[in-house]
Amino acid sequence: MKLIETLKWRYATKKFDSHKKIDSNNLELLKEAIRLSVSSYGLQLYKVLIIENQELKKRLREASWDQFQITDASHLFIFCSFNKNFSEGIYSYINLLLEEVDESKISDIQTYGQSIKESIEAMEEAERKAWSEKQVYLAMNNLLIAAAELRLDACPMEGFERDKYDQILGLSEKGLNAVLVAPVGYRASNDSAQFRKKVRRNTEELFELIE
Repeated sequence: MKLIETLKWRYATKKFDSHKKIDSNNLELLKEAIRLSVSSYGLQLYKVLIIENQELKKRLREASWDQFQITDASHLFIFCSFNKNFSEGIYSYINLLLEEVDESKISDIQTYGQSIKESIEAMEEAERKAWSEKQVYLAMNNLLIAAAELRLDACPMEGFERDKYDQILGLSEKGLNAVLVAPVGYRASNDSAQFRKKVRRNTEELFELIE
């Protein structure tokens, strides 16, 4: 199974080769992999910013505990969850569904959209925030696997100051919050992390089959 070999190959890259850049074709493949990610109700109530501008990456590095992956990687992916405009996001998705069905299904789709809206609006604010952020983690997983398939390196990161990211990128005005970041590019030849043995719990400990 090629996927298993791909997962064995990838690791959280600590040092990138700053001279190597992702080409436009591979960048589009990464975007498509994220676009096809699983998402609750299929809503995808998040936005992914892709930062190539080096000056902006330098500012973001200052808000990332000075981790040099931010500036050395080819591109920085920033996964942002919605913190408002949920209804607008739901309606835009339902409109997409309506474009794909014949007239006999329109009423069913509209009813489905209303039930989604009511379900999300019924959540407490903290619950809705947690639910929204979980969707971002699912999307990032697609990025990590797709990058590895293309033999691109990535490092998922939670180690950054969200408030400063939001300020630098003007996210609050857009109804967004930065949740996760992932520098993506090519590992440096002298990144010692690539030579570490991948350690995971064994199958017997991790899984329990209930028949």
